[in-house]
Amino acid sequence: MTWRLWVPLFAFALFLGLAAYQLTQPKDDFIESRMIGEALPYFELPPAMEGTPGVSSGTFADGQPRLLNIWASWCLPCIAEAPHLESLKEQGADIVGVAIRDRPEDVARFLAQHGNPYSRIGRDDLSEVQLAIGSSGVPETFVIDGRGVIRYQHIGDIRASDVPKLLAELEAAR
Repeated sequence: MTWRLWVPLFAFALFLGLAAYQLTQPKDDFIESRMIGEALPYFELPPAMEGTPGVSSGTFADGQPRLLNIWASWCLPCIAEAPHLESLKEQGADIVGVAIRDRPEDVARFLAQHGNPYSRIGRDDLSEVQLAIGSSGVPETFVIDGRGVIRYQHIGDIRASDVPKLLAELEAAR
């Protein structure tokens, strides 16, 4: 009967051993998108502000690879990535924007303050396109090849150290 007294202690020791093992395993921060290698779903977005063309899935099927940047004027990390998007544009990247749940006047104010690296900006009022392409937040940037296929996904704001990687992915999408 004394063995029954030891069972809870052994179970607890087993639990501690498993927990310690999990804590020693390397952390994997990479999130694999299920949309990599998939064609963009069909969409048509109206312009996010006057004077800038809207965006459709057909925009990405003309043979030229592009960056698709999901952003919003109310997004603080989007402010931080603005100079790096300008850098990408200066280095030849064609950047198409999708403004999430934004008003035209807020988009215009944001771009006037932080620069406009976009060749086109679509307005996604209900986040339908954002969710359809596998984006869960703002900002996120996708490399889309000239056939409209998603080749790479960058989650979070673009930093200076990310610019070479995005340019390389854009080049690989040619």
